[in-house]
Amino acid sequence: MGIGVPRHYSYNRPNPMKRQLKTHQKLLVATMVALAGLLMLAVGVYAYDQSQEDRIAPGIKVGGVDIGGQSVTDARRIIDAEIVAPLQKPVVVTFEGESYKLPAGRLNQEADVDSVIDEAVERTREGGLVERVARYVQGSAVNVNLDPNLSYDDAAVDRFVARVAGEINRDPQDASIEPSTERLVPTPGKAGRALRDEELADAVLAEVEAPGAGEPIAAQVDVTRPEITTKELAREYPTYITISQSEYRLRLFRNLKLVKEYPIAVGGSGYPTPTGLHSIADKQVNPTWNVPTSSWAGDLAGQSIPPGPSNPLKSRWMGIYNGAGIHGTDDTGSIGSSASHGCIRMLIPDVEELFDKVEVGTPIYIE
Repeated sequence: MGIGVPRHYSYNRPNPMKRQLKTHQKLLVATMVALAGLLMLAVGVYAYDQSQEDRIAPGIKVGGVDIGGQSVTDARRIIDAEIVAPLQKPVVVTFEGESYKLPAGRLNQEADVDSVIDEAVERTREGGLVERVARYVQGSAVNVNLDPNLSYDDAAVDRFVARVAGEINRDPQDASIEPSTERLVPTPGKAGRALRDEELADAVLAEVEAPGAGEPIAAQVDVTRPEITTKELAREYPTYITISQSEYRLRLFRNLKLVKEYPIAVGGSGYPTPTGLHSIADKQVNPTWNVPTSSWAGDLAGQSIPPGPSNPLKSRWMGIYNGAGIHGTDDTGSIGSSASHGCIRMLIPDVEELFDKVEVGTPIYIE
């Protein structure tokens, strides 16, 4: 057996470089595919976001009116119909069957629709792109109630409330006396009323800002009591004097009851005693007579006559009105007649008694 020649065997051995190249190619393709997918997704997300640019997110309201899910155009139409148009209504206030109206035209009302739509869009597009798209896809609500940005003339509301107050307010009336020469008749007081104007102003403003037809506002008032009631009249008028010129009688009342009558003299022809309701303006003991500058006074006109025989004002003086008063006289024969120059004459003992029973301010009713 001879030595054979070696055989050469042929076979394919794996090439590591080629295998690594194929792996890189696959990864590159996969990456490119992934990037292409992401790009397409980003483009889609962006496109979807842009498609929602003109639409209001669910849950957004304006003045309580839902505009969520609407386009900007439709949202504007809804705001105009449900907020702006209903604002053009009068405000009506009622009290005891009377109505007081504030026309919408006097309020100069306006709603800034453009501004509130812009705000709604801003709220819709808050957050990043992905966050917005996720919210769009999920239909998540943006729960917010936007102010419709209403404006109106505050002064018009103030003027309206002042006008209503002028119609409703009524001052209380104190109890008083309806005098006659023979008796005093109490007149009951009357309660007044005062509008709660601040409360009404708040209610009017609330109605002005609220869309819809609204309901009339019932004005609220407070009852105001008189300072003097019928029960307090006697204390208010502890003394009261009435004078009947036709009877030549002066009557004195205490606590609204007649306690004494006195005979008097009153003004003669051409020299009337002042009639109506007056009061004692001043009191003097042994008064000086300041003679009026009148033709009847003759040479005494303008002089001051001290107490004494030549002074006709005897013992006491109670001034009434425009130089007329109650005084004593020693001309007793004139009592019961129209003999004075406008004063009330009394017998000296009577005028001294009366003087001590009345005060300055005592009412005097002369008929």
